[in-house]
Amino acid sequence: MARQLPLDASDSEGAESPSVHDDRESGEVIVHGTPDADVGDTALLQHFSEGTIDLGEFEELFRTFDHSAWRLESRQRFASDEATDTYRQFIENGTVDWDEDDPYCELIRSQTAQGKRVERVRIVDQPPTTGQRYLLDNAKRNSALGEDIRNLWRADAERLRLPSEDFWLFDSRLAAKLRFDDEDNLVDVELITEPVEIVRYSVIRDTAWHHAVPYEEFAVKLSNGE
Repeated sequence: MARQLPLDASDSEGAESPSVHDDRESGEVIVHGTPDADVGDTALLQHFSEGTIDLGEFEELFRTFDHSAWRLESRQRFASDEATDTYRQFIENGTVDWDEDDPYCELIRSQTAQGKRVERVRIVDQPPTTGQRYLLDNAKRNSALGEDIRNLWRADAERLRLPSEDFWLFDSRLAAKLRFDDEDNLVDVELITEPVEIVRYSVIRDTAWHHAVPYEEFAVKLSNGE
């Protein structure tokens, strides 16, 4: 007897991406899709597998992704930001003279120059924390590198049932979940390649991206008290 497999979810990258089905008779969740023909399309999976990586290995993900790197940034503060001269400058002056030639900037600029997408949605409290206002100012620099940065109020994120996770999704194939200690220091990164989880992260991405607004528009609304 043929299995009854209603479609539960599918990634947004097209027909060749994995689809998730629920077998109502056995209770199994089945993931299937067309195997990748392009070896370059699976570069991330060739270099990395599920497990915990350190921050040096995490940086390598930004050198090896093929077409897209997307982030949900959900935290109220990052201890690493507060230890920088730029953060001190922001506290003192309300704005920063950003350096666009440091190694991170050069890396992201080189990737976006190849047509690769680097995008993120930042969740913002109302009123924003000091760290969130600092990152809103930082968006000017990252946008100049080719990133597409958008913002979403936390109340809207909660209404949309977005998770509190802070993660990157690379090429719709690998998720990097950032893990922090109680002092808001990034300590390590959990890599996730399990197809059902990748579909879940892709749905989160699509929902957040649809409702978030470009950081320039968000900044204007914030300054107007909206």
